[in-house]
Amino acid sequence: MEGFGNAGGKIVRRAAILACAALAFAAAPAQAERVKDLASIQGVRQNQLIGYGLVVGLDGSGDQTTQTPFTTQAMLNMLSQLGANLPLDKASTIQLKNVAAVVITASLPSFARPGQTIDVTVSSVGNAKSLRGGTLLMTPLKGADGQIYAMAQGNILVGGAGASAGGSSAQINHLSAGRIAAGATVERAVPTPVGQGPYVHYELNQTDFGTAKRMVEVINREMGPVAEALDGRQIRVFAPDAPDARVAFIGRIENLEVRPMQSVAKVIVNPRTGSVVMNQSVTLDNCAVAHGNLSVVVSSDPAVSQPAPLSGGQTVVTNQTDIEIKKDGGALMTAKSGVNLAEVVKALNALGANPQDLLAILQAMKAAGALRAELEII
Repeated sequence: MEGFGNAGGKIVRRAAILACAALAFAAAPAQAERVKDLASIQGVRQNQLIGYGLVVGLDGSGDQTTQTPFTTQAMLNMLSQLGANLPLDKASTIQLKNVAAVVITASLPSFARPGQTIDVTVSSVGNAKSLRGGTLLMTPLKGADGQIYAMAQGNILVGGAGASAGGSSAQINHLSAGRIAAGATVERAVPTPVGQGPYVHYELNQTDFGTAKRMVEVINREMGPVAEALDGRQIRVFAPDAPDARVAFIGRIENLEVRPMQSVAKVIVNPRTGSVVMNQSVTLDNCAVAHGNLSVVVSSDPAVSQPAPLSGGQTVVTNQTDIEIKKDGGALMTAKSGVNLAEVVKALNALGANPQDLLAILQAMKAAGALRAELEII
């Protein structure tokens, strides 16, 4: 009986453990995000690089040097460095149809070391028709401090095609910009300290006091009492001093999952393109909307007045102008309240307005207090 009791106790304990695990799994925060997706380490960042160079080997689609003298000047400077000196009085007569002046841009990632390669983007600054098939000559890439951090060179990949003949032309995609994969070699490293002294500072991608508090709670629960929030964006974490231990410590923190607070309700409006984007926190109160369109059409038709035969008069051409003003009536419609994004979209679609009309309706809803969101126009 004693052995049976022990077995029964083990079964009960196992059942209790499974029940606790099930409850823990059920209580796990939904839509949790990793720390690395919510925040970044202060000081760990990319650095932008830029350079000016020449692309050669084009099939007659380069710059028209009479309109882009800087291309000729750059070509002469390069040739003089290679030992080919040309008289300055003949510089204006040089036609470089296979050469184009370009600007090279790149991003130097954090912790990049000399010898590593990075991708570069090559963009025409003159009037070249196409960079397709061109080769970028060796170009230094500089940072904001004027120092050279990389050297770029290579064949350009252009994701477009075009042809022209007899005044007709056809083009697919963009031809005046291209990319060179691994087209630049890093020559200088940018010091990137991981933390300041014994602390590592995390910066949230968006300022949110609630998310900062939850992130501190998760870190302290999993790693010990090492984190504290300095404000709604910055969190200070006490980290080991040894580099290897600090890297392992940060690696564990980055994979911790935090459930962020609900984002601020916001509607983004772009009146140039008619785009309207809203997040899931947008809500709508009951309101009545009437929207009508006013259009003015001005048309002009030429009329010819012929004189009578043998009258000696002249033919006169006059314009008859017709102005029409049309106003489409807008019936008063009720937009029902919505507590989630799907209901808000359904209510707005029920109005039957096109994107341009929707911009005006959203502004009016915001002014009336029916739109529970920030309205940002970009």
